[in-house]
Amino acid sequence: MELKLRMKCQAPQTWQRSRRHTNEDSLRRSLKGPEYPNKPSTLRLQPCQPLPPLELQTGYDHSHALPHQRRVWRRARVPFQTPSEHQALRRLLDKLRESTSAVGVLGKDGDWSQSQFWVAVKFLAGASRFAEILPLFHKWTSLEQSRVNASNYEKIIGLLSDEGLVTEASALFAELKSLDLTPSSSSYSSIICGLAKKGGFAKALSFLDEMIEVNLIPDSQTFHALIQAYGRYNMYDEIGDCLKRMEVVGCLPDHLTCNLLIQEFSRGGLIKRMEKLYHTALTKRVHLQPSTSVAMLDAYAKFGPIDRMEKMLKRVVNSNSQIKDDSVRKVATVYIDNYMFSRLDDLGLALSSISGSPDLVWCLRLLSHACLLSRKGMDSVIGAMEVAGVSWTITTANIILLTYLKMQDFTHLRAVLHDLVTNQIKPDMVTVGILFDAIGNGFDGTHTLQLWQRMGFLSEALELSTDPLVLAAFGKGKFLKCCEDIYSRFDPEDREGRNWSYKELIDLVPRICG
Repeated sequence: MELKLRMKCQAPQTWQRSRRHTNEDSLRRSLKGPEYPNKPSTLRLQPCQPLPPLELQTGYDHSHALPHQRRVWRRARVPFQTPSEHQALRRLLDKLRESTSAVGVLGKDGDWSQSQFWVAVKFLAGASRFAEILPLFHKWTSLEQSRVNASNYEKIIGLLSDEGLVTEASALFAELKSLDLTPSSSSYSSIICGLAKKGGFAKALSFLDEMIEVNLIPDSQTFHALIQAYGRYNMYDEIGDCLKRMEVVGCLPDHLTCNLLIQEFSRGGLIKRMEKLYHTALTKRVHLQPSTSVAMLDAYAKFGPIDRMEKMLKRVVNSNSQIKDDSVRKVATVYIDNYMFSRLDDLGLALSSISGSPDLVWCLRLLSHACLLSRKGMDSVIGAMEVAGVSWTITTANIILLTYLKMQDFTHLRAVLHDLVTNQIKPDMVTVGILFDAIGNGFDGTHTLQLWQRMGFLSEALELSTDPLVLAAFGKGKFLKCCEDIYSRFDPEDREGRNWSYKELIDLVPRICG
Protein backbone atom coordinates (compact mmCIF):
# COMPACT_ATOMS: atom_id res chain seq x y z
CA MET A 1 0.00 0.00 0.00
CA GLU A 2 1.65 3.18 -1.19
CA LEU A 3 1.11 6.27 0.91
CA LYS A 4 1.73 9.86 -0.08
CA LEU A 5 3.16 11.24 3.10
CA ARG A 6 3.09 14.95 3.74
CA MET A 7 5.71 16.16 6.16
CA LYS A 8 5.92 19.59 7.70
CA CYS A 9 9.44 20.49 8.64
CA GLN A 10 10.28 23.29 11.03
CA ALA A 11 13.68 24.71 11.71
CA PRO A 12 14.70 24.25 15.34
CA GLN A 13 14.25 27.31 17.46
CA THR A 14 17.34 28.87 18.95
CA TRP A 15 16.87 30.07 22.46
CA GLN A 16 19.12 32.79 23.82
CA ARG A 17 19.59 33.01 27.52
CA SER A 18 19.15 36.48 28.91
CA ARG A 19 21.92 37.93 31.00
CA ARG A 20 21.40 37.18 34.66
CA HIS A 21 21.85 40.05 37.07
CA THR A 22 23.98 39.00 39.95
CA ASN A 23 23.19 41.78 42.41
CA GLU A 24 20.73 44.52 43.15
CA ASP A 25 22.93 47.34 41.82
CA SER A 26 23.24 45.86 38.33
CA LEU A 27 19.46 45.29 38.26
CA ARG A 28 18.81 48.90 39.23
CA ARG A 29 21.23 50.16 36.55
CA SER A 30 19.46 48.14 33.87
CA LEU A 31 16.11 49.65 34.82
CA LYS A 32 17.44 53.18 34.24
CA GLY A 33 17.97 52.57 30.52
CA PRO A 34 15.93 54.19 27.72
CA GLU A 35 13.21 51.49 27.95
CA TYR A 36 12.43 52.31 31.58
CA PRO A 37 13.23 56.03 32.02
CA ASN A 38 11.47 56.43 35.37
CA LYS A 39 11.22 52.95 36.74
CA PRO A 40 10.33 53.07 40.45
CA SER A 41 12.56 51.20 42.83
CA THR A 42 9.69 50.11 45.09
CA LEU A 43 6.85 47.71 44.51
CA ARG A 44 3.25 48.89 44.40
CA LEU A 45 0.50 46.71 45.75
CA GLN A 46 -2.03 45.77 43.07
CA PRO A 47 -5.81 45.67 43.65
CA CYS A 48 -7.30 42.41 44.84
CA GLN A 49 -7.10 39.88 42.00
CA PRO A 50 -10.11 37.73 41.00
CA LEU A 51 -10.28 34.16 42.18
CA PRO A 52 -8.71 31.53 39.91
CA PRO A 53 -10.95 29.72 37.43
CA LEU A 54 -13.16 27.03 38.86
CA GLU A 55 -11.99 23.54 37.93
CA LEU A 56 -14.58 20.81 37.90
CA GLN A 57 -13.11 17.55 39.16
CA THR A 58 -15.11 14.91 37.33
CA GLY A 59 -14.68 11.23 36.69
CA TYR A 60 -15.14 11.66 32.96
CA ASP A 61 -12.06 10.89 30.89
CA HIS A 62 -11.60 10.70 27.11
CA SER A 63 -8.27 8.89 27.13
CA HIS A 64 -10.03 6.01 25.35
CA ALA A 65 -11.56 8.25 22.67
CA LEU A 66 -10.60 8.55 19.04
CA PRO A 67 -8.01 11.26 18.21
CA HIS A 68 -10.37 14.11 17.34
CA GLN A 69 -12.71 13.28 20.20
CA ARG A 70 -10.40 13.94 23.13
CA ARG A 71 -12.25 16.90 24.54
CA VAL A 72 -11.07 18.26 27.85
CA TRP A 73 -13.97 17.52 30.17
CA ARG A 74 -12.00 16.09 33.07
CA ARG A 75 -10.76 19.47 34.29
CA ALA A 76 -13.21 21.86 32.71
CA ARG A 77 -12.15 25.48 33.17
CA VAL A 78 -15.04 27.85 33.61
CA PRO A 79 -14.30 31.49 32.66
CA PHE A 80 -15.38 34.07 35.20
CA GLN A 81 -13.89 37.17 36.73
CA THR A 82 -15.62 38.02 39.98
CA PRO A 83 -15.94 36.24 43.31
CA SER A 84 -19.73 36.59 43.12
CA GLU A 85 -19.83 34.57 39.87
CA HIS A 86 -17.54 32.03 41.49
CA GLN A 87 -19.94 31.61 44.41
CA ALA A 88 -22.93 31.39 42.05
CA LEU A 89 -21.33 28.51 40.17
CA ARG A 90 -20.51 26.75 43.41
CA ARG A 91 -24.11 27.02 44.53
CA LEU A 92 -25.29 25.69 41.17
CA LEU A 93 -23.05 22.63 41.47
CA ASP A 94 -24.38 21.97 44.97
CA LYS A 95 -27.97 22.10 43.65
CA LEU A 96 -27.16 19.69 40.81
CA ARG A 97 -25.53 17.22 43.21
CA GLU A 98 -28.56 17.25 45.50
CA SER A 99 -31.17 17.06 42.71
CA THR A 100 -31.98 14.20 40.37
CA SER A 101 -33.30 16.56 37.67
CA ALA A 102 -31.15 19.26 36.12
CA VAL A 103 -34.19 20.58 34.23
CA GLY A 104 -35.96 20.98 37.57
CA VAL A 105 -33.06 23.01 38.95
CA LEU A 106 -33.15 25.25 35.87
CA GLY A 107 -36.91 25.70 36.28
CA LYS A 108 -36.53 26.81 39.89
CA ASP A 109 -33.69 29.21 39.05
CA GLY A 110 -35.61 30.70 36.13
CA ASP A 111 -32.64 30.98 33.78
CA TRP A 112 -28.90 30.39 33.58
CA SER A 113 -26.11 32.33 31.96
CA GLN A 114 -23.96 30.79 29.24
CA SER A 115 -21.22 29.84 31.71
CA GLN A 116 -23.72 28.36 34.19
CA PHE A 117 -25.31 26.18 31.50
CA TRP A 118 -22.01 24.72 30.33
CA VAL A 119 -20.93 24.13 33.92
CA ALA A 120 -24.14 22.12 34.36
CA VAL A 121 -23.51 20.14 31.15
CA LYS A 122 -19.95 19.33 32.18
CA PHE A 123 -21.13 18.28 35.61
CA LEU A 124 -23.77 15.95 34.13
CA ALA A 125 -21.18 14.46 31.77
CA GLY A 126 -18.79 13.88 34.65
CA ALA A 127 -21.54 12.23 36.70
CA SER A 128 -22.58 10.03 33.71
CA ARG A 129 -26.06 11.61 33.73
CA PHE A 130 -26.12 11.87 29.94
CA ALA A 131 -29.88 11.29 29.65
CA GLU A 132 -30.46 14.71 31.24
CA ILE A 133 -28.26 16.70 28.87
CA LEU A 134 -30.57 16.81 25.84
CA PRO A 135 -33.74 17.85 27.76
CA LEU A 136 -31.69 20.45 29.61
CA PHE A 137 -30.33 21.81 26.32
CA HIS A 138 -33.82 22.16 24.82
CA LYS A 139 -35.16 23.82 27.98
CA TRP A 140 -32.27 26.31 28.16
CA THR A 141 -32.38 27.25 24.44
CA SER A 142 -36.15 27.78 24.62
CA LEU A 143 -35.65 30.59 27.13
CA GLU A 144 -33.80 32.80 24.64
CA GLN A 145 -33.91 32.62 20.84
CA SER A 146 -30.27 33.69 20.38
CA ARG A 147 -29.13 30.46 22.04
CA VAL A 148 -30.48 28.44 19.12
CA ASN A 149 -27.27 28.56 17.09
CA ALA A 150 -24.98 26.12 15.31
CA SER A 151 -22.19 26.51 17.86
CA ASN A 152 -24.29 25.33 20.80
CA TYR A 153 -25.72 22.44 18.78
CA GLU A 154 -22.22 21.44 17.69
CA LYS A 155 -20.98 21.13 21.27
CA ILE A 156 -23.88 18.94 22.38
CA ILE A 157 -23.67 16.77 19.24
CA GLY A 158 -19.98 16.26 19.87
CA LEU A 159 -20.55 15.28 23.50
CA LEU A 160 -23.33 12.81 22.69
CA SER A 161 -21.33 11.27 19.83
CA ASP A 162 -18.27 10.85 22.04
CA GLU A 163 -20.34 8.87 24.52
CA GLY A 164 -21.77 6.55 21.87
CA LEU A 165 -25.24 8.11 22.05
CA VAL A 166 -25.37 8.28 18.26
CA THR A 167 -29.16 8.00 18.03
CA GLU A 168 -29.61 11.12 20.14
CA ALA A 169 -26.75 12.88 18.35
CA SER A 170 -28.24 12.06 14.92
CA ALA A 171 -31.66 13.33 16.02
CA LEU A 172 -30.11 16.58 17.25
CA PHE A 173 -28.19 16.89 13.97
CA ALA A 174 -31.45 16.52 12.02
CA GLU A 175 -33.02 19.14 14.27
CA LEU A 176 -30.10 21.47 13.54
CA LYS A 177 -30.74 21.21 9.80
CA SER A 178 -34.52 21.61 10.25
CA LEU A 179 -33.88 24.98 11.89
CA ASP A 180 -32.06 26.13 8.74
CA LEU A 181 -28.77 26.24 10.62
CA THR A 182 -25.66 25.24 8.70
CA PRO A 183 -23.85 22.22 10.21
CA SER A 184 -20.11 22.68 10.54
CA SER A 185 -17.47 20.15 9.53
CA SER A 186 -16.95 19.44 13.24
CA SER A 187 -20.61 18.41 13.63
CA TYR A 188 -20.36 16.06 10.66
CA SER A 189 -17.09 14.60 11.96
CA SER A 190 -18.57 13.96 15.40
CA ILE A 191 -21.51 12.05 13.91
CA ILE A 192 -19.30 10.10 11.50
CA CYS A 193 -16.87 9.03 14.20
CA GLY A 194 -19.61 8.19 16.69
CA LEU A 195 -21.35 5.95 14.15
CA ALA A 196 -18.10 4.29 13.08
CA LYS A 197 -17.18 3.57 16.68
CA LYS A 198 -20.49 1.70 17.06
CA GLY A 199 -19.99 -0.20 13.80
CA GLY A 200 -22.54 1.83 11.83
CA PHE A 201 -20.29 2.25 8.82
CA ALA A 202 -23.07 2.55 6.21
CA LYS A 203 -24.61 5.54 7.97
CA ALA A 204 -21.17 7.00 8.70
CA LEU A 205 -20.24 6.89 5.01
CA SER A 206 -23.59 8.44 4.02
CA PHE A 207 -22.84 11.38 6.33
CA LEU A 208 -19.35 11.56 4.83
CA ASP A 209 -20.80 11.74 1.30
CA GLU A 210 -23.31 14.37 2.42
CA MET A 211 -20.50 16.36 3.97
CA ILE A 212 -18.57 16.37 0.69
CA GLU A 213 -21.71 17.31 -1.29
CA VAL A 214 -22.13 20.50 0.74
CA ASN A 215 -18.49 21.40 0.03
CA LEU A 216 -17.16 20.62 3.50
CA ILE A 217 -13.81 18.87 3.29
CA PRO A 218 -13.28 16.21 5.97
CA ASP A 219 -10.01 16.60 7.84
CA SER A 220 -7.48 13.83 8.36
CA GLN A 221 -8.70 13.21 11.92
CA THR A 222 -12.12 12.16 10.60
CA PHE A 223 -10.50 9.60 8.31
CA HIS A 224 -8.21 8.48 11.13
CA ALA A 225 -11.26 7.77 13.29
CA LEU A 226 -12.73 5.67 10.48
CA ILE A 227 -9.46 3.76 10.08
CA GLN A 228 -9.37 3.03 13.81
CA ALA A 229 -12.96 1.84 13.76
CA TYR A 230 -12.31 -0.42 10.74
CA GLY A 231 -9.32 -1.89 12.58
CA ARG A 232 -11.43 -2.51 15.69
CA TYR A 233 -13.89 -4.55 13.61
CA ASN A 234 -11.12 -6.31 11.61
CA MET A 235 -12.28 -4.68 8.35
CA TYR A 236 -8.81 -4.20 6.89
CA ASP A 237 -9.84 -4.20 3.23
CA GLU A 238 -12.11 -1.22 3.96
CA ILE A 239 -9.08 0.65 5.29
CA GLY A 240 -7.70 0.69 1.73
CA ASP A 241 -10.98 2.15 0.44
CA CYS A 242 -10.81 4.79 3.16
CA LEU A 243 -7.32 5.82 2.02
CA LYS A 244 -8.58 6.17 -1.55
CA ARG A 245 -11.40 8.43 -0.32
CA MET A 246 -8.82 10.57 1.45
CA GLU A 247 -6.90 11.13 -1.77
CA VAL A 248 -10.06 11.82 -3.79
CA VAL A 249 -11.12 14.67 -1.49
CA GLY A 250 -7.58 16.07 -1.42
CA CYS A 251 -6.73 15.00 2.14
CA LEU A 252 -3.40 13.28 1.63
CA PRO A 253 -2.21 10.78 4.25
CA ASP A 254 0.46 12.24 6.54
CA HIS A 255 2.86 10.85 9.14
CA LEU A 256 0.01 10.41 11.63
CA THR A 257 -1.88 8.30 9.09
CA CYS A 258 1.22 6.18 8.56
CA ASN A 259 1.66 5.57 12.28
CA LEU A 260 -2.01 4.73 12.70
CA LEU A 261 -1.97 2.21 9.84
CA ILE A 262 1.11 0.43 11.20
CA GLN A 263 -0.54 0.19 14.61
CA GLU A 264 -3.78 -1.22 13.21
CA PHE A 265 -1.97 -3.75 11.02
CA SER A 266 0.10 -4.75 14.06
CA ARG A 267 -2.97 -5.38 16.21
CA GLY A 268 -4.56 -7.41 13.44
CA GLY A 269 -1.47 -9.58 12.95
CA LEU A 270 -1.01 -8.44 9.33
CA ILE A 271 2.76 -8.71 9.62
CA LYS A 272 3.58 -8.35 5.91
CA ARG A 273 1.48 -5.19 5.52
CA MET A 274 2.91 -3.84 8.75
CA GLU A 275 6.50 -4.44 7.68
CA LYS A 276 5.98 -3.08 4.16
CA LEU A 277 4.54 0.15 5.49
CA TYR A 278 7.21 0.34 8.19
CA HIS A 279 10.03 0.10 5.65
CA THR A 280 8.29 2.70 3.46
CA ALA A 281 8.16 5.02 6.46
CA LEU A 282 11.85 4.50 7.18
CA THR A 283 12.72 5.17 3.54
CA LYS A 284 10.77 8.42 3.54
CA ARG A 285 12.11 9.36 6.98
CA VAL A 286 8.67 9.51 8.52
CA HIS A 287 8.64 10.13 12.26
CA LEU A 288 7.50 6.95 13.97
CA GLN A 289 5.75 7.42 17.29
CA PRO A 290 6.83 5.35 20.32
CA SER A 291 3.36 3.76 20.42
CA THR A 292 3.93 2.48 16.87
CA SER A 293 7.14 0.69 17.86
CA VAL A 294 5.42 -0.81 20.91
CA ALA A 295 2.52 -2.03 18.74
CA MET A 296 4.99 -3.73 16.39
CA LEU A 297 6.75 -5.26 19.40
CA ASP A 298 3.43 -6.73 20.56
CA ALA A 299 2.79 -8.12 17.09
CA TYR A 300 6.17 -9.85 16.90
CA ALA A 301 5.73 -11.20 20.44
CA LYS A 302 2.40 -12.73 19.44
CA PHE A 303 3.13 -13.88 15.90
CA GLY A 304 6.96 -13.98 15.67
CA PRO A 305 9.66 -14.26 14.62
CA ILE A 306 11.76 -13.85 17.78
CA ASP A 307 14.74 -12.14 16.10
CA ARG A 308 12.54 -9.34 14.78
CA MET A 309 10.86 -9.05 18.17
CA GLU A 310 14.26 -8.54 19.79
CA LYS A 311 15.26 -6.02 17.14
CA MET A 312 12.12 -4.00 17.79
CA LEU A 313 12.62 -4.32 21.54
CA LYS A 314 16.08 -2.82 21.14
CA ARG A 315 14.62 0.06 19.15
CA VAL A 316 12.02 0.74 21.85
CA VAL A 317 14.59 0.63 24.65
CA ASN A 318 17.06 2.85 22.79
CA SER A 319 14.34 5.45 22.23
CA ASN A 320 13.60 5.49 26.00
CA SER A 321 9.94 4.81 25.23
CA GLN A 322 7.71 3.66 28.04
CA ILE A 323 6.55 0.06 27.64
CA LYS A 324 3.37 -1.11 29.33
CA ASP A 325 3.71 -4.05 31.68
CA ASP A 326 1.43 -6.15 29.46
CA SER A 327 3.81 -5.71 26.52
CA VAL A 328 6.78 -6.66 28.70
CA ARG A 329 4.98 -9.80 29.86
CA LYS A 330 4.26 -10.78 26.26
CA VAL A 331 7.97 -10.57 25.41
CA ALA A 332 8.94 -12.40 28.61
CA THR A 333 6.43 -15.18 27.87
CA VAL A 334 8.06 -15.70 24.46
CA TYR A 335 11.45 -16.13 26.16
CA ILE A 336 9.97 -18.56 28.71
CA ASP A 337 8.17 -20.65 26.08
CA ASN A 338 11.40 -20.93 24.10
CA TYR A 339 13.58 -21.70 27.17
CA MET A 340 15.57 -18.49 26.69
CA PHE A 341 15.70 -17.82 30.42
CA SER A 342 18.89 -15.77 30.42
CA ARG A 343 17.17 -13.17 28.23
CA LEU A 344 14.77 -12.43 31.10
CA ASP A 345 17.62 -10.89 33.08
CA ASP A 346 18.63 -8.80 30.06
CA LEU A 347 15.03 -7.67 29.66
CA GLY A 348 14.84 -6.68 33.33
CA LEU A 349 18.06 -4.66 33.12
CA ALA A 350 16.85 -2.96 29.93
CA LEU A 351 13.57 -2.03 31.62
CA SER A 352 15.35 -0.57 34.63
CA SER A 353 17.18 1.84 32.32
CA ILE A 354 13.88 3.31 31.08
CA SER A 355 12.12 3.46 34.44
CA GLY A 356 10.13 0.27 34.10
CA SER A 357 7.93 -1.07 36.90
CA PRO A 358 10.38 -1.93 39.74
CA ASP A 359 8.45 -5.02 40.85
CA LEU A 360 8.34 -6.39 37.32
CA VAL A 361 12.05 -5.66 36.80
CA TRP A 362 13.05 -7.72 39.85
CA CYS A 363 10.54 -10.44 38.95
CA LEU A 364 12.16 -10.86 35.53
CA ARG A 365 15.69 -10.87 36.91
CA LEU A 366 14.89 -13.38 39.64
CA LEU A 367 12.92 -15.63 37.26
CA SER A 368 15.88 -15.70 34.88
CA HIS A 369 17.99 -17.55 37.47
CA ALA A 370 15.15 -19.43 39.17
CA CYS A 371 14.15 -21.14 35.91
CA LEU A 372 17.75 -22.35 35.60
CA LEU A 373 17.71 -23.48 39.27
CA SER A 374 20.77 -21.33 39.87
CA ARG A 375 21.24 -20.64 43.59
CA LYS A 376 24.20 -18.39 42.91
CA GLY A 377 22.23 -16.32 40.39
CA MET A 378 19.24 -15.98 42.72
CA ASP A 379 21.49 -14.95 45.60
CA SER A 380 23.08 -12.25 43.42
CA VAL A 381 19.69 -10.78 42.50
CA ILE A 382 18.46 -10.92 46.12
CA GLY A 383 21.68 -9.18 47.17
CA ALA A 384 21.11 -6.49 44.56
CA MET A 385 17.60 -5.99 45.90
CA GLU A 386 18.96 -5.52 49.43
CA VAL A 387 21.53 -2.98 48.21
CA ALA A 388 18.78 -1.09 46.36
CA GLY A 389 16.58 -1.16 49.47
CA VAL A 390 13.83 -3.10 47.71
CA SER A 391 11.50 -5.09 49.94
CA TRP A 392 10.27 -8.54 49.04
CA THR A 393 6.81 -8.96 47.57
CA ILE A 394 4.73 -12.12 47.49
CA THR A 395 5.89 -12.57 43.89
CA THR A 396 9.53 -12.57 45.04
CA ALA A 397 8.78 -15.07 47.80
CA ASN A 398 6.79 -17.41 45.58
CA ILE A 399 9.53 -17.49 42.94
CA ILE A 400 12.02 -18.59 45.61
CA LEU A 401 9.56 -21.08 47.14
CA LEU A 402 8.80 -22.65 43.75
CA THR A 403 12.52 -22.98 43.05
CA TYR A 404 13.15 -24.75 46.35
CA LEU A 405 10.10 -26.96 45.76
CA LYS A 406 11.49 -27.95 42.39
CA MET A 407 14.87 -28.67 44.00
CA GLN A 408 13.13 -30.62 46.81
CA ASP A 409 15.06 -28.38 49.24
CA PHE A 410 12.58 -28.45 52.12
CA THR A 411 14.99 -26.91 54.62
CA HIS A 412 15.21 -23.61 52.74
CA LEU A 413 11.53 -23.83 51.79
CA ARG A 414 10.57 -23.99 55.50
CA ALA A 415 12.85 -21.01 56.23
CA VAL A 416 11.25 -18.86 53.52
CA LEU A 417 7.74 -19.75 54.72
CA HIS A 418 8.77 -18.62 58.21
CA ASP A 419 10.25 -15.39 56.81
CA LEU A 420 6.90 -14.54 55.23
CA VAL A 421 5.39 -14.24 58.70
CA THR A 422 8.41 -12.44 60.13
CA ASN A 423 8.46 -9.85 57.32
CA GLN A 424 4.65 -9.53 57.29
CA ILE A 425 4.33 -10.64 53.66
CA LYS A 426 0.79 -11.86 53.09
CA PRO A 427 0.60 -15.25 51.32
CA ASP A 428 -1.75 -15.77 48.39
CA MET A 429 -3.30 -18.62 46.44
CA VAL A 430 0.02 -19.54 44.82
CA THR A 431 1.73 -19.75 48.23
CA VAL A 432 -0.98 -22.07 49.54
CA GLY A 433 -0.61 -24.22 46.42
CA ILE A 434 3.16 -24.44 46.92
CA LEU A 435 2.69 -25.55 50.54
CA PHE A 436 0.21 -28.32 49.69
CA ASP A 437 2.26 -29.51 46.70
CA ALA A 438 5.25 -29.73 49.05
CA ILE A 439 3.16 -31.64 51.61
CA GLY A 440 2.24 -34.07 48.83
CA ASN A 441 5.97 -34.61 48.25
CA GLY A 442 6.70 -35.40 51.92
CA PHE A 443 7.11 -31.94 53.46
CA ASP A 444 5.75 -31.46 56.99
CA GLY A 445 3.63 -28.32 56.74
CA THR A 446 1.75 -28.69 60.02
CA HIS A 447 3.56 -25.83 61.75
CA THR A 448 2.95 -23.43 58.84
CA LEU A 449 -0.76 -24.29 58.67
CA GLN A 450 -1.16 -23.82 62.41
CA LEU A 451 0.61 -20.47 62.20
CA TRP A 452 -1.64 -19.31 59.34
CA GLN A 453 -4.68 -20.49 61.30
CA ARG A 454 -3.68 -18.45 64.38
CA MET A 455 -3.10 -15.38 62.19
CA GLY A 456 -6.61 -15.73 60.73
CA PHE A 457 -5.20 -15.96 57.23
CA LEU A 458 -7.07 -19.15 56.28
CA SER A 459 -10.43 -17.48 56.95
CA GLU A 460 -9.72 -14.65 54.52
CA ALA A 461 -11.02 -14.46 50.96
CA LEU A 462 -8.91 -15.95 48.18
CA GLU A 463 -6.37 -13.65 46.51
CA LEU A 464 -3.99 -14.10 43.61
CA SER A 465 -1.34 -11.39 43.94
CA THR A 466 1.58 -13.19 42.26
CA ASP A 467 2.71 -11.90 38.89
CA PRO A 468 1.29 -14.15 36.12
CA LEU A 469 4.78 -14.64 34.69
CA VAL A 470 5.61 -16.85 37.68
CA LEU A 471 2.94 -19.39 36.75
CA ALA A 472 3.92 -19.07 33.08
CA ALA A 473 7.47 -20.07 34.04
CA PHE A 474 6.80 -22.82 36.61
CA GLY A 475 3.34 -23.94 35.60
CA LYS A 476 0.45 -24.73 37.93
CA GLY A 477 0.97 -27.39 40.53
CA LYS A 478 -1.42 -30.17 41.46
CA PHE A 479 -3.23 -28.09 44.08
CA LEU A 480 -3.95 -25.12 41.78
CA LYS A 481 -5.10 -27.40 38.96
CA CYS A 482 -7.50 -29.09 41.37
CA CYS A 483 -8.82 -25.70 42.47
CA GLU A 484 -9.48 -24.79 38.84
CA ASP A 485 -11.35 -28.06 38.38
CA ILE A 486 -13.52 -27.33 41.44
CA TYR A 487 -14.18 -23.80 40.22
CA SER A 488 -15.26 -25.01 36.77
CA ARG A 489 -17.90 -27.33 38.27
CA PHE A 490 -19.92 -24.45 39.70
CA ASP A 491 -22.47 -22.44 37.71
CA PRO A 492 -21.32 -18.99 36.55
CA GLU A 493 -23.71 -17.30 38.99
CA ASP A 494 -22.30 -19.27 41.92
CA ARG A 495 -18.74 -18.42 40.87
CA GLU A 496 -19.38 -14.71 40.88
CA GLY A 497 -21.69 -14.58 43.89
CA ARG A 498 -19.63 -16.64 46.32
CA ASN A 499 -16.62 -15.39 48.28
CA TRP A 500 -14.34 -18.35 48.81
CA SER A 501 -12.03 -18.58 51.79
CA TYR A 502 -8.76 -20.50 51.85
CA LYS A 503 -10.15 -22.88 54.49
CA GLU A 504 -13.20 -23.79 52.38
CA LEU A 505 -11.04 -24.57 49.37
CA ILE A 506 -8.53 -26.56 51.41
CA ASP A 507 -11.36 -28.72 52.77
CA LEU A 508 -12.82 -29.30 49.28
CA VAL A 509 -9.59 -30.30 47.50
CA PRO A 510 -9.00 -33.70 49.17
CA ARG A 511 -12.69 -34.63 48.89
CA ILE A 512 -12.94 -33.89 45.15
CA CYS A 513 -9.42 -34.46 43.87
CA GLY A 514 -8.34 -37.11 46.34
